[in-house]
Amino acid sequence: MSTLTAQNHTPGFASPVHDAQRVFRAVLEALARPTAPQVVDAVVDPPHPLGATAGAVILTLCDEQTPIWLDDVLRTTPEVSAWIAFHTGARIVRSAAEALFVIASSPETAPALAELRRGTDEEPHTSATLIIDARASAGIGALTASGPGIRESSQWDGAGLPAGFLPQWQENRALYPRGIDLIVAEQSTVRGLPRTTVLTGGSHHDLDRRSA
Repeated sequence: MSTLTAQNHTPGFASPVHDAQRVFRAVLEALARPTAPQVVDAVVDPPHPLGATAGAVILTLCDEQTPIWLDDVLRTTPEVSAWIAFHTGARIVRSAAEALFVIASSPETAPALAELRRGTDEEPHTSATLIIDARASAGIGALTASGPGIRESSQWDGAGLPAGFLPQWQENRALYPRGIDLIVAEQSTVRGLPRTTVLTGGSHHDLDRRSA
């Protein structure tokens, strides 16, 4: 058996139905309560460098009807593409603009939001969801989140977001009901940032310091 075939058959969820339900609830709760971390307790072991939490989210949300884009780090690791295709049936596409789910192996490799599908006013659900694998990622600066699902406001350091994200998000928010939704997959939790969330705060210095 080749290495690729062996990785292709690396197990997904131990209990596919129950594990997927638990992860789905965590993702829904994360999007309903923006920026608040939600525990993902379903364990999977995807091929490196894809993280376990991001892998669990992919297995839960993606199927043969959802084209997926992978960043260069993931796309050039054939075991990752094979694992995703084997467990979900999803098609891997070459352009981020074609994908319904956009997977970044780190904040630094996340494409600009303007490059992704934003849906239409008539069909806003056809927009993309960006999933960032953000294990041990540093914050980008003090952010204040408000909007549906947040009582008054919440504070967040933006861990897992790419440098220069705030102006991108403000533009994305202005497109509502169109726009991108974001899931930040951490070590064992997920955070949601739906297009309805308003983000403010953080100086340009804070947002750009990691690109220096």
